[in-house]
Amino acid sequence: MEDVLDLYTQVHTAEEPLICMDEASRQLLRDLEPPIAMKPGQPRREDYHYERRGTQALFIFFDPIRGWREVHNRDSRMAVDWAEEIAWLLEVAYPQARKIKLVCDNLNTHAIGSLYKAFEPERARSLVRRLDIHYTPRNGSWLNVAEIELSVLARQCLDRRLGSAAEMKQEITAWQTERNATQSAVTWRFTTANARIKLRHLYPPV
Repeated sequence: MEDVLDLYTQVHTAEEPLICMDEASRQLLRDLEPPIAMKPGQPRREDYHYERRGTQALFIFFDPIRGWREVHNRDSRMAVDWAEEIAWLLEVAYPQARKIKLVCDNLNTHAIGSLYKAFEPERARSLVRRLDIHYTPRNGSWLNVAEIELSVLARQCLDRRLGSAAEMKQEITAWQTERNATQSAVTWRFTTANARIKLRHLYPPV
C-alpha cells in the first residue's frame, strides 16, 4: 500500500510518466423491441426483454496528472490481451517515454511473463526494460485511480444497453474524446502518513 501511496507523491515527467491501468468486463445487450423515445413529460422507455450478445473486456489506461485516458474493448482479457495492451501503451501512446511507472492490481495476467507469452523474447525484453510496475495490495485495488475513471465511464457511457462490440467502441471513443478535451485529472491527497493513522489496524501491532 505504501509503495503506491508514495508513488503518487513523486514528481512525474514526460520521460517517466505515471499511468494507472485497470480492467473490467461488460455484457453486450441488444433490445428485442425498439425503445420508445423520450418526449415532454415522459422518459425514454424500453422493454424489459433483451438479448445477451456476449461480453467485452475493457482495458483502461489513465494518466491522472495530465488528465488523459484511453479505453479499449476486446473480446477477451487473457495474458496475451494484457501484453498487447501494454505494447500499445509503450510503443504507440508513449513511444518517447524512457520508463513508465505503471499502477495495476495483482491479477495473474498482469505479469512480465505475459509479455513473453505474446512476443518474441527480444521485443518482450525491450518492453520490460521500459516498465516499472507497482501493484496495489490484495483487497486494496481502491488505491488505483484508474478505478475512479472506470466508475465514471460506467455511469456516463455504459449505463444503457449496447448490442455490439462496434457500438460499444463508438460510444467509448466519444466519451474519452470529451474527457480528454477537458483534461479531467485526479489530485490524490491520501498519503502514507494518513494511512498510518486512519488504517493503523492494517499494520502489525508494535
